[in-house]
Amino acid sequence: QVHVVESGGGLVQAGGSLRLSCAASVRSFSSYSMGWFRQAPGKEREFVAAISWSGGRTYSTDSVKGRSTISRDNAKNMVYLELTSLKPEDSAVYYCAASAGLRTDHEAMSAIHSYGVWGQGTQVTVSS
Repeated sequence: QVHVVESGGGLVQAGGSLRLSCAASVRSFSSYSMGWFRQAPGKEREFVAAISWSGGRTYSTDSVKGRSTISRDNAKNMVYLELTSLKPEDSAVYYCAASAGLRTDHEAMSAIHSYGVWGQGTQVTVSS
């Protein structure tokens, strides 16, 4: 059974940075593509960034382009999302998600329904 657990959220001032971490408990982590999604109060869950199983493909949503870096360490079963120049509109619960055997094109990796394993989320609050 696969589990993912997020950490690293918190309260940060606008303009600041955060690094979110996601720990995956799975035997063959290197075969899983990983995604980060977020959900703000009253809004639908949305795609933030994703990284393919090998780390060779990464995607991010336009609103965080240039301000985000997604990376993974397959030896540690970890995936990271670094966010810089944070804005109040980045405030949300951030979720890590995992999917095995996922196509590595943007359409597949950015789709919520592509991911079958989800964490509980970590809250990010950006104060103005």
